[in-house]
Amino acid sequence: MRDFRLYVIIDKQAVKGRDLVYAAKEAMDGGADVIQLRDKESDPADVVEAGRAMRKAIGKDKALFIINDSPDIALAVDADGVHLGQEDMPAIGARSILGRGKIIGLSTHSAEQAAAAQNSGADYIGVGPVFATPTKPGYKAVGLDLIRKVNKIRGLPFVVIGGIDESNIDEVIAAGALRIAVVRAVCGADDIRAAAKILKDRLTKI
Repeated sequence: MRDFRLYVIIDKQAVKGRDLVYAAKEAMDGGADVIQLRDKESDPADVVEAGRAMRKAIGKDKALFIINDSPDIALAVDADGVHLGQEDMPAIGARSILGRGKIIGLSTHSAEQAAAAQNSGADYIGVGPVFATPTKPGYKAVGLDLIRKVNKIRGLPFVVIGGIDESNIDEVIAAGALRIAVVRAVCGADDIRAAAKILKDRLTKI
């Protein structure tokens, strides 16, 4: 997990009606190192079906495949891991479901949460939302300074998320981010592959 750069979240609400597997493949072809499936509106059975199709399309050696929120669905579709929010089950609980061979990510929204996450059992943390984003309407933007604070912790690898796109990625990198996660900047773009490539090219220059 320390080597990834571009983490693309395929959100059903952001793909503009396009097929989720198509969006995942385009993002991967554009350079995404991690693909996450995020679907908060469908029945679990439908998410499992989409997840299995996405797992098959991604394969085992092109990118990592993560399921949002649900360790049970991650297990059912043979994902590489799960990403949990602060309100979800603790990482230790997810580990008991998934076993030691799977990846667990944990969202954090403050330096205090990032510090606490170091001993949570997670393998990486998400930090944000750095900028305001409709994906997380209930969360206040934390700003670039949180990136600097989390960098000083120097523990688990972290990925920065929240309103990041081509217009502000250089600010995020300058603040110390090595890895970014995006939703609409890629899977909501007219050309998903090209949007992913632009961001990945910026990140590989770090």
